[in-house]
Amino acid sequence: MLWLVEMSFRSSSSILSASLSFTPTLNNYRALGAGGFPASFLNSLVASTASTALALLIGAPAAYALTRFPFRSTRRIAMWILVTRMAPPIAFTIPFFLAFTWLGLIDTVSGLVIIYLTFNLPLVVWTMRSFFAAVPRSLEEAAWIDGAGIWQAFLRVTLPLSAPGLAATGILCFILSWNDFFFALILTRTNAMTAPVAIVNFMQYAGWEWGKIAAAGVLVLLPVLLFTFVVRSYLVRGMLTGSLKE
Repeated sequence: MLWLVEMSFRSSSSILSASLSFTPTLNNYRALGAGGFPASFLNSLVASTASTALALLIGAPAAYALTRFPFRSTRRIAMWILVTRMAPPIAFTIPFFLAFTWLGLIDTVSGLVIIYLTFNLPLVVWTMRSFFAAVPRSLEEAAWIDGAGIWQAFLRVTLPLSAPGLAATGILCFILSWNDFFFALILTRTNAMTAPVAIVNFMQYAGWEWGKIAAAGVLVLLPVLLFTFVVRSYLVRGMLTGSLKE
């Protein structure tokens, strides 16, 4: 990562030099700003953020319902949800491409949001089930006695106590969406091109634009690092939940 950052500030004449002595320049970042990379970066940010938010908004209540209100087909439904994560993404390429062509979603950010939501939703449901199961049911029952409804208890008691798991799950969903290259390459052209696909366009037959590649790589790293830094305390607690047995 340090080497990548260093390359992004080098001039084209010294980009591959082994010397640590060089004059820093912002020309590589200026070149990105003058091209179409900012739009691709914004597409990635919008698609990843929207898909993550929707996955948490839909998946958390679904996981809570499967955890707290089991019925005869609970395990079967949970297994159906898990099965959607078993097949490799390339197996869904042709069906998604044909469906999106028919629906007019090719080369649209909303199409990418639907794709990422499809794969993030099972992850949210399965991950959050374990966190909701770790919250004592007696706390919700106490809220019910005080006059709270089922969903009021969920929003005011269970969900805040599961915030570490929600943060850990959210950052996993965001990273999976942000790093996607395959579906963004197949289902987008120019309008909805994402940052990973835009970086590949700097690798041309005439030569690889190392300065732009390094600068774009640094910019792609920043949102994930920033998001992780903001939720770092919740992320650590979320990853450690369930590691100790009383």
